[in-house]
Amino acid sequence: MLRPRVGVAVLTMGDRMPELSALLASVAEQDEPAARVVVVGNGTALPDLPGNVTVVELQENLGVSGGRNVAWRRLRDFGDVDVLVDLDDDGLLTEADVFRRIADLYMTEARLGIVSFRIADETGTTQRRHVPRLRAGDPMRRGLVTTFLGGGHALSMPMLEETGGWPDAFFFTHEETDLAWRAIDHEWKILYEPRLVLQHPKTSPARHAVYYRMTARNRVWLAKRHLPAPLVPVYLGAWVVLTVVRARSVAGLRAWCGGFAEGIRTSGGPRRPMRWQTVWRLTRLGRPPVV
Repeated sequence: MLRPRVGVAVLTMGDRMPELSALLASVAEQDEPAARVVVVGNGTALPDLPGNVTVVELQENLGVSGGRNVAWRRLRDFGDVDVLVDLDDDGLLTEADVFRRIADLYMTEARLGIVSFRIADETGTTQRRHVPRLRAGDPMRRGLVTTFLGGGHALSMPMLEETGGWPDAFFFTHEETDLAWRAIDHEWKILYEPRLVLQHPKTSPARHAVYYRMTARNRVWLAKRHLPAPLVPVYLGAWVVLTVVRARSVAGLRAWCGGFAEGIRTSGGPRRPMRWQTVWRLTRLGRPPVV
């Protein structure tokens, strides 16, 4: 078996150039070089970047999903990448062996579809929301999971072809779960590997003004697209209750309710419900698709 070739994709809106430069420097310092590095300016022009970086400038912001699909297709067109690594533009690779470890993992497991990094802040701390399982107490526990972290992960190029890539309409929030459910339904594995670390500033997703609306809308789309019909009301009902209990502001809850209604009346893409076998597989992995 030939050693998998790693390509890197980074999305940016052009407002984090010092952080992006530091990230690209950490990519260049890897002891097993990336075959390709693509930076997508999501609705923005970009200044000069290192000569080995392919720059794609989009006229409009396509969101996380749309921008990552552009990067994936550009890397696919080169024809010399087997594993795509997505990295947040304000992240940093603190170790030089990340790509080598990724290639080793894909060498040893033919149906490895996705590898999730561990996200840690400058102090080495991992937030609970950055552990891709319900029991998030130990961020160092390695194993198979049902979703992955958007900030740093590796994706099999054959898996992306088979599943169809990212859900363009989602823009951002829950796009990882949408792709993960399709990958598992196609019998690909998702591995959380805490030794692969992306250093990232401590943030809250709610810092984005549209977070509440999109997280609710996309939650509904996720259920409508992928769950067997009997599970759709169970899943959405559970999230309504959880959201009301966790709500910290009336304005945020109002925006969430507006997004939920938008998700009910609009389509996030074609409906292709997962098999009941996949429901059982998700359950055995610790996260049944009802919560």
